[in-house]
Amino acid sequence: MSGIRLAAPYLDTGADQLSFALGLPAREALAVAEVRAGGLTVQLRLLGASHQVIAGPVCETVACLPGRPGWLPEAVNEEIGGWKYRFTARIDTYPPQEFGDRAQWLREGLDGRPDALCGIFPGSPDAVTALVVESDAGVAWRTWHAYPQTRQIVTTHTRLEAR
Repeated sequence: MSGIRLAAPYLDTGADQLSFALGLPAREALAVAEVRAGGLTVQLRLLGASHQVIAGPVCETVACLPGRPGWLPEAVNEEIGGWKYRFTARIDTYPPQEFGDRAQWLREGLDGRPDALCGIFPGSPDAVTALVVESDAGVAWRTWHAYPQTRQIVTTHTRLEAR
């Protein structure tokens, strides 16, 4: 499931509004995809405020969260329910043409993939939130949050390893 045109406006309008949280309950999702990887069901959840991934004992949320200031760590390493959890994030700002090319790559590169979810928000075809499970890497996923207003793309990578 990918390339979903969303009717709901997105709530976060820049990378500085994203917060990171582990262990929040499942939030209302605009779209959901489930993928089997490393013996777990990985649930990709596209939120109006960005993304949530649920895999085994892990519930990762990267979103504009009410009552929380924007804060996105570069790295998180935790032990969760017998799993080693590793998360990294980076924010890149691009010139206009390169930003558009990268957003297009996300839309087209994930289209039709059963292990991916890509939401296109109203207002710009480059307002994209995309998630993909890396099934050849055990339990891992990547996400991208593209902000046309600031030409920023937030990229995250998460890996779970059994302890």
